[in-house]
Amino acid sequence: MSTASSVAAPRTPIGALVIVGALFFIFGFVTWLNGPLIAFAKLAFNVDDKLAFLIPSAFYLSYFFLALPSSAILRKTGMKKGMALGLFAMAIGAAVFGQFTTGRVYAGAVTGVFVIGAGLAILQTASNPYISILGPIEVAAQRIAIMGICNKLAGMAAPFVIGTLVMHGMSDLTAQVASADAATRDTLLDAFAARIHAPYMAMAGLLALLAVGILFSPLPELRAEDVNADRGSGGKTSIFQYPHVWLGALCIFVYVACEVMAGDAIGTYGAGFGLPPDATKFFTSFTLFGMLLGYVVGLLLIPRFISQQRWLAMSALLGVLLTVGAFLTHGMASVTCVAALGFANAMMWPAIFPLAIQGLGRFTERGSALLIMGISGGAVVPQLFVHLKDTLDFQLVFLLLMVPCYLYILFFATRGHNIGR
Repeated sequence: MSTASSVAAPRTPIGALVIVGALFFIFGFVTWLNGPLIAFAKLAFNVDDKLAFLIPSAFYLSYFFLALPSSAILRKTGMKKGMALGLFAMAIGAAVFGQFTTGRVYAGAVTGVFVIGAGLAILQTASNPYISILGPIEVAAQRIAIMGICNKLAGMAAPFVIGTLVMHGMSDLTAQVASADAATRDTLLDAFAARIHAPYMAMAGLLALLAVGILFSPLPELRAEDVNADRGSGGKTSIFQYPHVWLGALCIFVYVACEVMAGDAIGTYGAGFGLPPDATKFFTSFTLFGMLLGYVVGLLLIPRFISQQRWLAMSALLGVLLTVGAFLTHGMASVTCVAALGFANAMMWPAIFPLAIQGLGRFTERGSALLIMGISGGAVVPQLFVHLKDTLDFQLVFLLLMVPCYLYILFFATRGHNIGR
């Protein structure tokens, strides 16, 4: 078995780590708005669960459609300019979402979410391999864990910011809308939807400014073929000759499905027990607190006391146990088990990504794009959940969807990442 060379890998520059950490904070904030926006969409657009889940579905499907084009763009622009381009696209999407939501045009709002996701597809296709090869790839999980802390701090803040600025008083408003005549209902919902305009326009402006800042930042331009080559890959001429990256893409697919089910779908899960909207809108933050704790523990232990692949295997087993615990309990106890999945999920991305792109050399950007396409798991599995729970017990559906995902992650951690290497 060949191993990835780290001889040419640069020492990790602190300034670059801080800048990329700020980027992870930004897209963490934007990504974890999706959970609260499901409840927002149900009320503002007067839609059911299935239509409301188009918000995360559109967001995560954009990764599937835009990841490979993103890799082609990055080969021409380089990673640094690609990050700036991704931020510009996100700014456009935020403006589109804010404008159409204010007018209560749901198709336009979903389009805005898709454009935000498209910008993030470019940004993530660049930033994830960038941070993986910014230093020795064997300890990339440490650097990605730091990025994850930035990401989840933003994610914890997002539900509280959107809840305070936009979603306050939802329980009372829901009762008023239910008892109002058609004209009054439209007036109430128009006013509620309009709350989103100023925050999203401010976000659009900030993202555009950050894009300009990245262009003029001191971030070094890295060449993946120089710092992520495999000693045994000299004769390889195609990405199809690296089976571990394809298995890694599927692993990302099921991992993101688990992350979204534990984070974005936890409010809908809690509502299944009859818990009120003013309580469930903050549940995403509980999951993210678990993830933040998991990142801190992983950062302290990897690789000094445990390898990134062994920690991944342990996390997958913990995910199975907590999912079973959620099934066997009810009410807040069950919701707590789902939120605790945040701890199990925390170090999965930091471990999966470097293991899957290790040794790809000049195919690193394309391999990264395949992994980013796997983020579409966040669109598929939650949609299965929201449809199946109409005919089956929602706790049983959660169990049947999540356990196979965690078992596949266990396979990748113990064997899959080494196949073909």
